[in-house]
Amino acid sequence: MDWFYAQNNQQHGPVTAEALVSMLQQGHVQPADLVWREGMANWQPASTVPELGAATPAINPSLGYFNPALGSGAPPIYAGFWLRFAAWIIDWVLLTFVGVILNMAMGLERPMFGHHGAPFSPFTLGLLTMQSMMGWITGWLYYSLMETSKFQGTLGKMALGLIVTDLSGNPINFGRATGRFFGKILSSLVFAIGYMMAGWTQQKQALHDIMAGCLVLRKP
Repeated sequence: MDWFYAQNNQQHGPVTAEALVSMLQQGHVQPADLVWREGMANWQPASTVPELGAATPAINPSLGYFNPALGSGAPPIYAGFWLRFAAWIIDWVLLTFVGVILNMAMGLERPMFGHHGAPFSPFTLGLLTMQSMMGWITGWLYYSLMETSKFQGTLGKMALGLIVTDLSGNPINFGRATGRFFGKILSSLVFAIGYMMAGWTQQKQALHDIMAGCLVLRKP
C-alpha cells in the first residue's frame, strides 16, 4: 500500500508503509505531518493513524522531554536558531565575566596587544596563549559538565527552557558533550554557517549537533 505525506505545503510520495514508518522513527517525518493512502477519506496527522502510531515520537512524562522509544504521543519541540542564539548570549556574558575574574586571579590582566603597532614580546605571547587555553578549558568544562548534569543544559539554556539530548531523547554523556563542544570549531568556520544550519535543518540541528548526534529541545 503506497503512502503520501505532506511537509511545507508540498506532497511527497508515494512511499511504502515500511519506508514511512522508518522516516517517522528517524524524525524525517513528524507526527503532526499529514499522511494519506488509498482508502482514507481525508489526510490525517501521522500520530492519529493507528497503523503508524507506534512509530511516532512522544513526550516522556517521567523525564519531561522527547523520547521516541515510548511510542505514539506528542512530537518533540525543537529549539530554533534565535532561541538558541539568545541562550548563547547569556552563556557568553557569563563566561566572559568568569574569564575576567580568572585572569585577574592569575595575574593575566595585562594588555594583550603591543603598543603603537610594536610586535608582541615573548612574555605577551605567553600570556595570550595562556588566556586562550584558559578560555577553551573553561568553556569546555562549563558546556560539557552542565549539559551532562541533571539540568541537561547550560545556564543560558536553563533560562530559556532548553535541554540537550541524543537523537533518542535521552541525556548525553560527557564524551558526546565534549565532541559537541569541539565540533563548534567547524560550525564557526565560513561565516558561522554551521551555527546557522539550526535555522533550516529539519530538527533544528547546527553542524556540531549533527556531528555529535544531539538535539536541542524546548521543554514542553
